[in-house]
Amino acid sequence: MNLSKFGKKLAVQSGIGQLMDDLGTAYGTPHEVFMLGGGNPAHIPEVERCLRQGMMTMLQAGDRFERAIGNYDPPEGNAEFIAAVANLLRSRFGWDIGPQNVALTNGSQLAFFILFNLFAGDYEDGTTKRILLPLIPEYIGYCDVGLTCDLFTAQRPTIEYLDEHTFKYHIDFDRLAIAADIGVICVSRPTNPTGNVLTNAELERLSALARAQGIPLIIDNAYGVPFPNIVFADAEPLWNENTIVCMSLSKLGLPGVRTGIVIAREEVIHLVARVNAVMSLAPGGLGPALLTDLVRSGRIIDLARDVIQPFYRQKMQRVLAQIRKCFQGLDYRVHRPEGAFFVWLWFPNLPITSRQLYERLKQRHVFVVPGHYSFPGLAEPWSHTHECLRVNYAQDDRIVAAGVEAIAAEVRRACESRHDLPIKEK
Repeated sequence: MNLSKFGKKLAVQSGIGQLMDDLGTAYGTPHEVFMLGGGNPAHIPEVERCLRQGMMTMLQAGDRFERAIGNYDPPEGNAEFIAAVANLLRSRFGWDIGPQNVALTNGSQLAFFILFNLFAGDYEDGTTKRILLPLIPEYIGYCDVGLTCDLFTAQRPTIEYLDEHTFKYHIDFDRLAIAADIGVICVSRPTNPTGNVLTNAELERLSALARAQGIPLIIDNAYGVPFPNIVFADAEPLWNENTIVCMSLSKLGLPGVRTGIVIAREEVIHLVARVNAVMSLAPGGLGPALLTDLVRSGRIIDLARDVIQPFYRQKMQRVLAQIRKCFQGLDYRVHRPEGAFFVWLWFPNLPITSRQLYERLKQRHVFVVPGHYSFPGLAEPWSHTHECLRVNYAQDDRIVAAGVEAIAAEVRRACESRHDLPIKEK
């Protein structure tokens, strides 16, 4: 089939496409699967009871349900929900925002498609702007949303070795250069895939660098504070007029309603709304209608702090214990998990690539995410990019434990047969 440039850019197999295909394939197979890939959140009973009660309240409150599913919202999204979000962030954190600073999208993936292509890519004056990722590894879903090629630039992080099996990536500020062709800086906090949480000082430093260059800083806050607050390190939310904060309802337990939240200065919100109108007419209204009361009352912050964060902290501690038990004798490291619900595994000198390890695990019905997709914009070769896996520990503990055992077994098998293997791709 003869495709346009758009088709050849977006309608091809991508890392995020593979990840979502795995989700669908896995749940359609008759075999038991061990889903440690994808970004599905856990089914937390207390959260689901709260959401169910919210749905019952909406069903019983006049025509709220009918309006949520039967009427288009404006292109910027549901007005009641937007006002509730703005009021909450202004009252709790002192952000100087109102409803004019908030827009919704059909999921945060669409928000990044819009924002990245607003500030980077080809300009009418013949120049091309790029997106700087100051800390990689970064989110697999960024890689293919640009309408132009080579949209990203990045540099190697520094690596701090915390103990025999734990490490942490840091932004190498000494080498961080913001060239004239940078149109926007973007970070996720907590970082997907590693669970890294930038400190408040690091975030302020990035914000100052972006402001000095007259470009925005985008903070991907899908797992961050104040909700869903899957954060195990000290972190305060940051917003200013030069910063764009992207949030989501997905990791609260609502990935099916596809609701992204963009918080930015008014001019940016107008642009997002205009693109919304072209691409999808309006954001879906069911998710915002379901969560409006929870946001308006502030209970969403309590739920995140008192239920969601402790739930994932306990699961993180259990998966680390399982890794220590199963990986004894292996050459491995784990990035210190400071947030989100992933562990990032590094196997130094692994004799096969992470992609090959991923394929071997699939044969055992264990699904993970190979790490090589998570280094967009890195121009220099680095063997480290082929030695890492992302593992989602949000699922049932039995599933996670079995998956970790399978990873350990396959890494052992690869290491024991290293002399019979071809040289690893670099």
